[in-house]
Amino acid sequence: MMNLIYVTGNYGKFISVKEHFETNGISISFLKKDFDEPEINDIKIISESKAKTAYEFLHQPCFVADTGFYIDYYPDHPGYPGAFVKRSGVSSNIEKLLEIMAHETRRTCRFIDCLTFYDGNDFYSFFGISEGSLAYEICGDSLKKAKSNLWKVFIPKNCSKTLAQMTDEERANRPDGHTSATEEFIAWYQSVYMKQKVKKKTSLI
Repeated sequence: MMNLIYVTGNYGKFISVKEHFETNGISISFLKKDFDEPEINDIKIISESKAKTAYEFLHQPCFVADTGFYIDYYPDHPGYPGAFVKRSGVSSNIEKLLEIMAHETRRTCRFIDCLTFYDGNDFYSFFGISEGSLAYEICGDSLKKAKSNLWKVFIPKNCSKTLAQMTDEERANRPDGHTSATEEFIAWYQSVYMKQKVKKKTSLI
């Protein structure tokens, strides 16, 4: 089995993707570690910075994944909190978020994920997006596999439940047209990256 190390301080993120990797024959290890993020509202730059720091810490290829949350009509700050979702405190205080948004009827928002793999030479970034709307109240239970508390207030497009209310099957098959950074990465890692490594080894023989 191939092996990858996922570096994140959020165990829920690891649980949420572990099965995807192992189903595709890729064993995945978890290192619980948080790294400082650059003060810039750009999910790709943040992800690459953390991937490089993680590599320097481990001295081996690894990947990180970051998520931005963008609220189109957040009062006075369209698109807030963006890549600052964790540092802004929005994800840890969803009650306050709903209070601020209580009188706003335009509630479109989205998650944008960026997964970055760094092998010591090159960065490879993959993106996923899920469009939806902000609920008016907290709905759903706390889940170990939840990437964020925001699952309790995010209703995917064309759905009537929050992510936290859905079953695993409902989340996987929801009709919102979402894309997955994890699935894009797995497909690339197997069909491109690993084949390139095998080719390089063969050429040295």
